[in-house]
Amino acid sequence: MVKISTFLCVVFCLSVPDQSFAKHLKPIVNQHYISSKTTSSDSVKNTKSMLFYFGAAKTAKGILIDKPSEFSASSSYGFDFNSASNVKINSNNFSVTKPAYFSVAVPEGNYQIEVTMGSSEKASNVTIKAESRRLMLDQLSIKKGQKVTKIFNVNVRNIKIDDQTKISLKDREKEILNWDNKLTLEFLGDVAIQSIKITPKDNLTVVYLAGDSTVTDQDVEPWASWGQFITNYFDNTVVVANYAYSGSALSSFKGANRLKKILSEIKKGDYLFVEFGHNDEKIKGEGNGAWGSYSDLLKEFVQSAKDKGAIPVLVTPTQRRAFNENGTLKETHGDFPAAMRAVAQKNNIALIDITKITTELYEAWGVEPSRKGFVQYPANTFPGQEKALDDNTHFNSFGANEIALCVVKGIRELDIPLKKQIKKEVPDYNPKKPNYISSWTLPMSDRYEITKPDGN
Repeated sequence: MVKISTFLCVVFCLSVPDQSFAKHLKPIVNQHYISSKTTSSDSVKNTKSMLFYFGAAKTAKGILIDKPSEFSASSSYGFDFNSASNVKINSNNFSVTKPAYFSVAVPEGNYQIEVTMGSSEKASNVTIKAESRRLMLDQLSIKKGQKVTKIFNVNVRNIKIDDQTKISLKDREKEILNWDNKLTLEFLGDVAIQSIKITPKDNLTVVYLAGDSTVTDQDVEPWASWGQFITNYFDNTVVVANYAYSGSALSSFKGANRLKKILSEIKKGDYLFVEFGHNDEKIKGEGNGAWGSYSDLLKEFVQSAKDKGAIPVLVTPTQRRAFNENGTLKETHGDFPAAMRAVAQKNNIALIDITKITTELYEAWGVEPSRKGFVQYPANTFPGQEKALDDNTHFNSFGANEIALCVVKGIRELDIPLKKQIKKEVPDYNPKKPNYISSWTLPMSDRYEITKPDGN
């Protein structure tokens, strides 16, 4: 594996202390919690928040950070990944010469993050990603002298299910930010961050994602998936818990105890989105196939969610970029989309036909423009990349965001309450009139991996 980990993004990491130093961190964390009767978007009483102010002026509120101290195992917060030297503490905010990371110890759970931004000296343009590059705020422009607060929710988790059971991670997953015992907020652009408030939330609608490499939070550039971009399109009553992982099929997802972990947490009114097919197609033998184990496991997944009072949503697999000579798309998934449609119809389950929608999308782009949505780059585009990247399955950030918009379109067409929790400012999306990469300006993270994700 070739991995370049030069961190140039400002990241705010809320870390879950592992057992080796949890005893040391926990008292530090507790002394910094401040009581809050209510928050700006919630009526839950007596919640506890952690509040950080950045600047030189002392304040009675929360924790004042007046110098860019490093995070370490002996502290509960600080700038991380050797990025403190990139940070400048100003009178009432921090700015960066290069992106940087900040870490704080918190337990597993869902958190509402309030970030207050702005500078009296210059305009700002802020992008925020969380954990493994989940998009939370897309290039917010702030005028000089303007103060803006944005709110979003982040899921923090670990592999433990109970005292005897845990999720089995792939070796490659053990290094990624989603599982590193930290919640990570990544700040990119011309940032001016005045304060960050972190509040535990137990009354959010949780959207659980079960899927493969086309769904998972891809940890590093240039790979990306729709699950890490759809986070930017829900309002602050929703949090996304993405358990998808590269190379997974329904059977391996269940075998790794991911479904069991979800079912240990999912509650009435939550959602379970299920998208598989790319890797299930490779499982051969008697009893397998689209109309065998694939259909049976789909029924098990959706019934398990229904038994918990949650709402299952089936999502047919994204198309591969494989064109016929006449510019139409080839059917590469065989009977698997049809089998999922049949399970949905027979069991009265909500369905988003992403196979159909992405067919329309790719054909609207055409053969050559569609390359811009996938990981297709000439040699030496990224550090250490000696050979061209030519992938027709995995998306880059632009392509992943387009797929996320396709999923949002599908949600809006369903009779489920979640469609009312999509941000009102998100425009309707027409895959036959897609966006083009020429209008895509999202800053890239500066962590790269040349090796493609598992699965095809």
